[in-house]
Amino acid sequence: QVQLVESGGGLVQAGGSLRLACAASGLTLSTYAMGWFRQAPGKEREFVAAILWRGGSTYHADSVRGRFTISRDNAKNTVYLQMNSLKPEDTAVYYCAAQERRSGIVTLTDYYDYWGQGTQVTVSS
Repeated sequence: QVQLVESGGGLVQAGGSLRLACAASGLTLSTYAMGWFRQAPGKEREFVAAILWRGGSTYHADSVRGRFTISRDNAKNTVYLQMNSLKPEDTAVYYCAAQERRSGIVTLTDYYDYWGQGTQVTVSS
């Protein structure tokens, strides 16, 4: 059973930076991708970034490209989300997710099998 634990959220001023971490346990060789999603109050959960666990290819949503960077440390079974130039509209609960099936789709929530509990990111103006 895969377990995901996020950390690193908090309150930051606009223009600031945060680094989120997702510590994973129970990952197997079949793990295909790890992703970050976010959900603001009253909105649907949306894709932020994803990384292929074995190959390392990365994908970022247009809204964060150039500001956020996803990375991984396979030895530590940890995925990171470096967030720079934060904006108030980045305020949300950020979730880490793991996908085991090799779907080729990393941007949709339905394709992920495991989720963390989320960490709050608040950006003040």
